[in-house]
Amino acid sequence: MSDIAAALASLLGQDRVATDQATVESHRIDYWVLAHLRAREGRLGPPPACVVQPHDTAEVAAAVRLCQQRGVAVVPYGGGSGVLGGAMPPPGAVVLDLRKMNRLLSLDETSLLAVVQAGMLGSDYERAVQARGYTSAHWPQSIERATMGGLVATRSAGQFSTRYGNIEDLCLGLEVVLPNGEPVRIPAFPRSATGPSLREIFLGSEGALGIVTEVTMRLFPLPERRALASFAFPTFAAGLEAIRRIVRVGWRPPVLRLYDAMETARTFSAWAPSGTHLLLVVSEGPSTLVDVELDAVTGLSEEGTVVGPAPVAHWLEHRNEVPSWDFFFERGLVVDTIEIAATWDRIAHLYHNVLAALQDVPGMLVASAHSSHSYGQGTNLYVTFALKPEDFSRAETSYLDAWSRVMEATLARGGTIAHHHGIGRLRVPWLARELGNAYPVLLALKRALDPANVMNPGALVVPPSP
Repeated sequence: MSDIAAALASLLGQDRVATDQATVESHRIDYWVLAHLRAREGRLGPPPACVVQPHDTAEVAAAVRLCQQRGVAVVPYGGGSGVLGGAMPPPGAVVLDLRKMNRLLSLDETSLLAVVQAGMLGSDYERAVQARGYTSAHWPQSIERATMGGLVATRSAGQFSTRYGNIEDLCLGLEVVLPNGEPVRIPAFPRSATGPSLREIFLGSEGALGIVTEVTMRLFPLPERRALASFAFPTFAAGLEAIRRIVRVGWRPPVLRLYDAMETARTFSAWAPSGTHLLLVVSEGPSTLVDVELDAVTGLSEEGTVVGPAPVAHWLEHRNEVPSWDFFFERGLVVDTIEIAATWDRIAHLYHNVLAALQDVPGMLVASAHSSHSYGQGTNLYVTFALKPEDFSRAETSYLDAWSRVMEATLARGGTIAHHHGIGRLRVPWLARELGNAYPVLLALKRALDPANVMNPGALVVPPSP
């Protein structure tokens, strides 16, 4: 046992600290495809020192305080569902696995608020509130693996976001342990004008500014009715224009998902005509609202052909099914997704530019995209690509080339390089260019809160050397 592991065991108890190989190895990577490729090829490097499993905020604070005093890096770990390497610990670091902190603490049916510990899985939280007649309305694809704290720390978006909002709209209060080991509670209000929102500092902070230990979330009554519809458009641009017109005037169906022709053919060929771009629509809420909303959506989708509810029902049933990375590696493939976003005046050009840029990557088999989160001002693109390098030993080079081309094309077209997966370790090189002269503000926050750079170093930002 290393010195830091022994000290933590003495402080918290031996049962809170694990140094066995199985536990340490299971906390070395998250769901980033490149991390899995490196693990498969034995290229991960030295492991973390230990894994700590705190049971409450006080234990998190004590562990962080000790690591701060000894200059040891701390990496928070939830469900390991991040896809950008944000939870990959540096050699010798202490991993704080928060999954023992997994309780729904309270549910206020009058104010529609729930308080939940950060280590509770999103799916467990949803089942708990549904049992009381409510929903979180937050449905990321990772809901079965992601923790509530992880969803906050990565600034996540759910599949029903067009009506209910993303995590920044749903999370009203937080408890956070700062890098100095001090717990801070940010109270929940429907709205407050008490200066800049401190809550926003930690939304999307990825453990680099503090560790989220408790979350206060909005709730919604379970909807009275849900209805499904879909429309096939002749072009992707026509489908985007229909979404723009729908949300522009104030309609907010929870789901508006537009798949390009490639993805439509891959998943919905049983229903959509060949060569078309399929828009899936889910409307829910009071029955009267659903009727009126679907009529309005149908009228505003006049360039499309009505396909019906069947493809939407298929998507709802299979939406969270994802093959393992090994499934692709064994076939000589590397597959990944990249989510970006832009305003309506730029999104169609961004779609074409990004897919064109990916075609120039050696070994690129296919690149496609869909739009899944829309706003009055714009929408996102969820880009999927599959590589089959001629020499699989160069798979990492081709993979990083693909990512670089998408990031560069996005910046060139005035889009944002990240919509809902965060920055992790993969997107760090492009963050300063997107933020421009606001980037030093982020660095100043990092220096002020974590001057020793012990909180998840390498994720989100890389502070300049002193």
